[in-house]
Amino acid sequence: MSMSTADDRAENAEETLSDAEYRERLRELPPSAKLVAKVLESDSPLSQGQLAEESLLPDRTVRYALNRLEDAGLVSSRYSFQDARKQVYYLNI
Repeated sequence: MSMSTADDRAENAEETLSDAEYRERLRELPPSAKLVAKVLESDSPLSQGQLAEESLLPDRTVRYALNRLEDAGLVSSRYSFQDARKQVYYLNI
């Protein structure tokens, strides 16, 4: 579970990272987070279920990867326009 506050997330959502900063932050993350980021690079925004389907990772692993990416300020989320019950994720680059 993400330990950042709503204010931290708002700052991260407004922050657009340079390519070098993005790669530096990504380097420190686990392989599952790197895979999820790679999937988001090619097709974004995606829901958690879509990320699990595209990456072939279990839902729980995708959730963990998204939390790590959010904590690092690499991924943000918003509610889906097609289904307001779901959140979709996109990279901050």
